Amino acid sequence: MNLTSVVMSQINKILIANRGEIAVRVIHTCKELGIKSVAVYSRPDAFAPHVQLADESVFIGEAASSESYLVIDKIIDACKTTGADAVHPGYGFLSENAEFAKRCEEEGIIFIGPKPFAIKTMGDKTAARELMAEVGIPTPPGLKSTLQSIEEAEKVANEIGYPILIKASAGGGGKGMRIVHDPKDFESSIKAAKSEAKNAFGDDRVYIEKYLEQPRHVEFQIMADTHGNIVHVYDRECSVQRRHQKVIEEAPCSILTDELRAEMAEAAIGAARACDYVGAGTIEFLVDKHLNFYFLEMNTRLQVEHPVSEMITGIDLVAAQIAVAEGKELPFTQDDIKKNGHAIECRIYAEDPENNFLPSTGTLIKHRIPSGTGVRVDAGVEEGQSVTINYDPMISKLSVHGSDRDDAIKRMLRALKEYEIVGCKTTIPFCEFTLNHEAFTSGKYDTHFVPDHFSPEKLNEQTDAEVIALVGSLLKNIQDENTAVIEPQGGFQDSDWWNNRR
Repeated sequence: MNLTSVVMSQINKILIANRGEIAVRVIHTCKELGIKSVAVYSRPDAFAPHVQLADESVFIGEAASSESYLVIDKIIDACKTTGADAVHPGYGFLSENAEFAKRCEEEGIIFIGPKPFAIKTMGDKTAARELMAEVGIPTPPGLKSTLQSIEEAEKVANEIGYPILIKASAGGGGKGMRIVHDPKDFESSIKAAKSEAKNAFGDDRVYIEKYLEQPRHVEFQIMADTHGNIVHVYDRECSVQRRHQKVIEEAPCSILTDELRAEMAEAAIGAARACDYVGAGTIEFLVDKHLNFYFLEMNTRLQVEHPVSEMITGIDLVAAQIAVAEGKELPFTQDDIKKNGHAIECRIYAEDPENNFLPSTGTLIKHRIPSGTGVRVDAGVEEGQSVTINYDPMISKLSVHGSDRDDAIKRMLRALKEYEIVGCKTTIPFCEFTLNHEAFTSGKYDTHFVPDHFSPEKLNEQTDAEVIALVGSLLKNIQDENTAVIEPQGGFQDSDWWNNRR
C-alpha cells in the first residue's frame, strides 16, 4: 500500500471495542473533538462509567471475554448497527489482533491503529527480533528465531551463558516466561514455558535469550502517520513490576543521558519504519547496568502508561491517533515536541500486596480520588460498583506531574495519601512503600525491585511506623494541653476564660 495516497476520511462516530478506564479515556477525547461515541458492554458492565458516558451503547454478551469483548463478529455487528465508521480498540482484548484489524478493513470500518501486517509482524516476538536484527537494532544475545529443538537451545544457552530467559513467541504479560539459572533445570523449564504459552495464547512456540542482570525496562512512545512522518514522544521507565507486569511508570527515565536517549529514540523510529507502522505504538527496550540497550518488543497499540507521556509533552495521543486514522498528517513535528518536567503513574489494582498481589474482589464502598494541581486520575469504576474476577483488576491509574522528579515523587505521595478506597485491598500501600524507598528515590532500581526490596512484612512495618507517629503526635498534643493547664500565666487564673478552659 502506498502510504502517501491515503484518502482523507472524516470520522463521525467511533465505537470503542473495550471497557474500563481506557474506554472512558477515548470517550473524553471523542467528546472534545465533537465525535459521537459508542460503548460496548458485557452483562457485568451494564452500568459501568464507559457505558454511561458514551452517546450510545450496545450489549455484546456475558461476562466471559470469550463471549463478549473478544468476539470479532459482535464488535463488527455493533459498528453496523450504530453506524460507527471507526473502531478504537484501546489496549488488551482485540487491540493487537491482526485478524480484527483486517476484518475492519474488509468491512469498510476505520481501525484506529496500525495495519494488519505491522500487528502480525511485531506481535510475533521471534519475527520482530529477526526484523530488528535485519535493520541493525540490537537484541539480547540468544536465538534470533523460534526454538526448534532442546538440543539446539541447550547449545545456544551454553554459548551465551546462564542465566537465560525462556519467552513465549506469541504473548506477553509474563506468560510462558521462565528464568533458568542452572543447566539442570533447562529442559523442565522449556516444557513448562511451552505448556503455559499454549494455554495462554494457543501457541507453544518459545525462544531463548541471555537474561540481563540488573536490567531497566525503558520504552519509547512513537507516533506515525500515513505520509511517512514518524516522531517519538520521549521515553518512559517501567521497571517496577510484579509478575513481569508494570505497576509504576515514570517519564522520562532518570538514567538516560542525552546521547543515549537520542540513540534509543533513533532506534525506536527505525523499528517503526521497518514495519511500515501507522498510529501510536511503543518500542520497549532493556537497558543493562552498563547502559547497553536491547530491543525487547513492540506494542502495536496505545499503552496503559500513556498519560505520563501526555503530561510531560502536552500532547493528546488519542486525538493524534484519530487524526492519523483520518489520513491527516501529524499535527506536530519532532522539533515541536518538548519534554517538560517529570510525571509518574501508579496503577491502582484491586490486589493484595500482602498476599503475592493476588486479586482482591469486592464492592467499592468508598472511592474518593485525590485532586489538586498536577494530579490526574483515569478510573474505570465508580463508588458502589463491584470489582470482579472477570477482567483486569485495575481500578484506576493515578498520574502526577511535577517540575522535576523529586517534585513528582512528593506530589504522588501526597495523592496516594488522599486516595481512599474501601471495599477491597489495593496496591496503594505498595506504591507508597516504593516511592518512599531509597532505591526508587535515588533512581538506582531495576526490574528486580519487588524481589530485592519488598515483602509483606515491609508493609506491616510501614503501617506500624505510621501508627506510632500518629500516637506520638496525639500524645504530644495531650502533653501540650496539660502543660497549658498546669502552667497558666498570671492574670488568667481568675478570668472566666481560664475557668471555662479548666
